[in-house]
Amino acid sequence: MSVASFLKAEHSTAFSFEVLPPLRGNSIETLFNSVERLMQFDPAYINITTHRTEVVYKEVSAGIFQRTTERKRPGTVAIAAALKSRYGVAAVPHVICSGFTPSELENELIDLSYLGITDLLVLRGDKAKSDRTFIAEQGGYNHAVELCEQVSAFNSGVMLDGTMHDSLATPFSFGVAGYPEKHEEAMNLDVDIQHLKAKINAGAEYVVTQMFFDNAKFFDFVARCRAAGIEVPIIPGLKPLTSLTQQALLPKTFHIDLPMELAAELVKCKSNEAVKALGVEWGTMQAKELKAAGVPSIHFYSMNAVASIEQIAKNVY
Repeated sequence: MSVASFLKAEHSTAFSFEVLPPLRGNSIETLFNSVERLMQFDPAYINITTHRTEVVYKEVSAGIFQRTTERKRPGTVAIAAALKSRYGVAAVPHVICSGFTPSELENELIDLSYLGITDLLVLRGDKAKSDRTFIAEQGGYNHAVELCEQVSAFNSGVMLDGTMHDSLATPFSFGVAGYPEKHEEAMNLDVDIQHLKAKINAGAEYVVTQMFFDNAKFFDFVARCRAAGIEVPIIPGLKPLTSLTQQALLPKTFHIDLPMELAAELVKCKSNEAVKALGVEWGTMQAKELKAAGVPSIHFYSMNAVASIEQIAKNVY
């Protein structure tokens, strides 16, 4: 059963989470240790992020720098295969426009199909750190809807050059991202929801949201999506607070607001440990309310937050 089919079926609120590939050169064992802490909650699926190639300048001699490219977290496809094999859990690699050409993406789809990994999360991805705005690779995609169309065409047997390939034993099933507080580049939330609907029309079967800290904004987002004719499952994404720096970092990086009640408690925190305790308390409250509302799954963003997610899950599941 695909993740999309599972999410559409009747069941109690499931648990899922997202992991990052290790930094280049680091062991995968640390990742496995984190995953194993959360396997006790029987995750329905595990997402694996993909990171674009970045331009870096390395000093080769005094005052002389060489321009090169580097992917700091390679290995998404391999990690998806490893998680599927090691834990028997559905692995959902992110497939992104950012930093990839359509041809490279087609090769990635071929590799994934050979491995029997047919659940995807299709995203545009972030802009390069050196760019002020998003710039696609030459001949690449500016929007996730274009990648959705490529995956759907691939499912129909159509390659980029127009030739046909053998039918897949299991076609790709994919979800896309949604933004309860709108994407930073959208003119307003209604326009953003229209862009989301275009991705659904291009083949996406469910939506996973950006993190949020105000459940009212999630419920309003779902209501707006339903009014716009989006009927696929919408999965809330949560990330517990874990450090003092997130007071400024999260609003700046993810363009989200912290509700006043949470902000008032956060400014009282004098240490990261105090923030973690608050994050568990607030995350538990959010998750319990979302579960009571009958959401199909709650998806947790685990970067630097595995211990907090473990505690929240113990409180909720």
